Amino acid sequence: MTLQRRHLLTAALAAPLPTRADDALAARLRTGGVVVAFRHALAPGTFDPPGFQLGDCGTQRNLNDEGRAQARRIGAWFSGHGLVPARVRSSPWCRCIDTAQGAFGRAEPWPALGSPRAGTESTNAQSLAALRQALADVARHPGRPARFEAWVTHMFVLNDLVGAGTASGEGLVLQGSPDGRVVVLGRIVIP
Repeated sequence: MTLQRRHLLTAALAAPLPTRADDALAARLRTGGVVVAFRHALAPGTFDPPGFQLGDCGTQRNLNDEGRAQARRIGAWFSGHGLVPARVRSSPWCRCIDTAQGAFGRAEPWPALGSPRAGTESTNAQSLAALRQALADVARHPGRPARFEAWVTHMFVLNDLVGAGTASGEGLVLQGSPDGRVVVLGRIVIP
């Protein structure tokens, strides 16, 4: 990341952002053209065990009861505000798919949202480019009725994408631009 881009990103993140799920963020989602990108709900521990397999949830770090309840609370907030994402994309890791399904009742696995800890530098760069392009595409085509997407991913992906960390189950409302910039419009924290 260039120094100029880092300064623009730092300025965007320093701007006052709503820090919980509120009516203003719900209204912003209703206008469309944005993505709400969540870090997966609570899955205690750090990293996956050695030898984990993407297709085998028994070999991965998974949501616990609190994480499953957290995903349901996310879904309840969206339902309570009459918000239905046009598309729900998820990292192929079980904890992300389970968060998306618990919150939105569906999940479309997308490798670009996968953990960069399991990829190479080249793969990670390609994934970030794909995420930026998808954000720009959503911004260009908000749709009628207004369209937004929900993504569920990992802390490392969000950090690489916007330079900000997130807590388990926390969402960032993101808007992309054709030049690859990503603007954080708000944070969604559902108690």
